[in-house]
Amino acid sequence: MGFLGDVFDFLTSSDQWHGNESIPNLIGQHLQLTIVSVLVAAAVALPIGILLGHVRTGGTLAVNIANIGRALPAFALLILAVQWVGIGDPTGVLTPVQSVPAFIAMFALALPPMLANAYVGMASVDDEIREAARGMGMNGREMIWHVELPNAVPLVMAGVRTATVAVVATATLAAYVDSGGLGRYIVDGFAVNDNAKVFAGGLLVALLAIALELLLALLQRAITSPGIRSEAKIRVRELATDRIAPGGAPAL
Repeated sequence: MGFLGDVFDFLTSSDQWHGNESIPNLIGQHLQLTIVSVLVAAAVALPIGILLGHVRTGGTLAVNIANIGRALPAFALLILAVQWVGIGDPTGVLTPVQSVPAFIAMFALALPPMLANAYVGMASVDDEIREAARGMGMNGREMIWHVELPNAVPLVMAGVRTATVAVVATATLAAYVDSGGLGRYIVDGFAVNDNAKVFAGGLLVALLAIALELLLALLQRAITSPGIRSEAKIRVRELATDRIAPGGAPAL
């Protein structure tokens, strides 16, 4: 088996399933940083994006801020956060994560896609639907909760899923500031030139990202109206039909 055999031996070794740097413990640390960062970013980004999308103003500013946030390297943010608050938790402050700098960097990474998608999802709701809601006497709050947001759920959740996967992948950097997580295997593996350990760490991160993506996809399906799901399927079929001529040849 060679290299893959070494990876298998590493993952199945009893030493990797007990202790502070065991696979379950590091997965727990990785999940903790990811979940806290994404939830706090969602609590900030989604209300702002939803409100701006509802009033349909400030969209350019929101999208530009999101684009700037996407352009900032996560490692650079991590270094700046370390310079700002130091490594570890501030003295006397109880936090739900092991490292405040890692949380700041992951929060900044998760914010842009959720802000942009929430705005676009709300702003793209059909004007006729909005006018019909007004004609029924709905106020702004009722329109958001009962009309616009249900229609915007697919795009809003797409932003949440993108942010979550990005944070899971990038949270490996937290190991550089003693925040634990699966990045510990990658950092330690590089330090001792143990390629099997590095590969195992990357594999676990990839599997964790896939698992969270699938869970969020199920959540999206659960909170999306069946009518909206059916409409999306109809649109896909219409697009496919438009690309094929009646005789079965591609339309020119």
